[in-house]
Amino acid sequence: MRKILLTMLVTSLLWADSAAARLQIFACEPEWGALASELGGELVSVFTATTAQQDPHHIQARPALIAQLRRADLAICTGAELEAGWLSMLQRRANNPRTAPGSLGFLEAAAQVELLERPQRLDRADGDVHASGNPHLHLDPRNIARVAAALSQRLIALDPGNADAYRRRGEDFQQRWQAAIATWEQRARPLQGMRIVVAHNDWVYLERWLGLQRIAALEPRPGIPPSSGHLATVLAKVQQEGATAVLYAAYQDRRPADWLAARSPVQPLRLPYTVGGSQRATDLFGLFDETIDLLLEALQ
Repeated sequence: MRKILLTMLVTSLLWADSAAARLQIFACEPEWGALASELGGELVSVFTATTAQQDPHHIQARPALIAQLRRADLAICTGAELEAGWLSMLQRRANNPRTAPGSLGFLEAAAQVELLERPQRLDRADGDVHASGNPHLHLDPRNIARVAAALSQRLIALDPGNADAYRRRGEDFQQRWQAAIATWEQRARPLQGMRIVVAHNDWVYLERWLGLQRIAALEPRPGIPPSSGHLATVLAKVQQEGATAVLYAAYQDRRPADWLAARSPVQPLRLPYTVGGSQRATDLFGLFDETIDLLLEALQ
């Protein structure tokens, strides 16, 4: 019995030492947590602050999140004001200089890509407008590749003793990812010109990548719930121009989409939006597999 207890204690200590030796990564959104796991493997321990069922604009700076950020070696977030309502408060309370903005341990995905929809003016009357541009950049897989390249380099800089392993994992991911992009683009060719309505302006990068044609949004302005009058305007446009589907994310209210679908041929289409948004979207590859399959089913 004493030998068993001693073995259990030694195993527990070895596991604790191994876990402590891993690079601690705090990911603001599920897509970046999944990417960090792809690139870091067993060398990293990843904590993801949000889920696919939560609106990333509006998160509470809970004590559990503060504790996780306090112990992190690297924080990766979208940026472009997506987390403006909660990340700065989290950073102040965590008081972790390793992951402070501008440090080696803080990586903004938005800084690695060209953002779309930069506003010509900033006015709160226009709704939830992001000054830097649309932050939902992960829905173009080519942006994921750019962020992956930057994240690989950051992992190497933070943990140079494992540089070769990070480099191998990064190269392997890029090869698999580029092959997947080629497959997705081939399969998605029928989607070119597909007319859609969107619940929120989440999908601009997906629209550009696949050639989808957005004719209307259920929100009159970003972040503003639709009124009955605005929904009537959207319905009239759908009846006039035609549309196949109304897209909404796993975390969004489906009732406006159902309202529109009940009065027109448009289909309400819940897309996973990010990793964890459906049973199939358990990683980045599954996210885009599922998204394209659902769009193709709606088109048929």
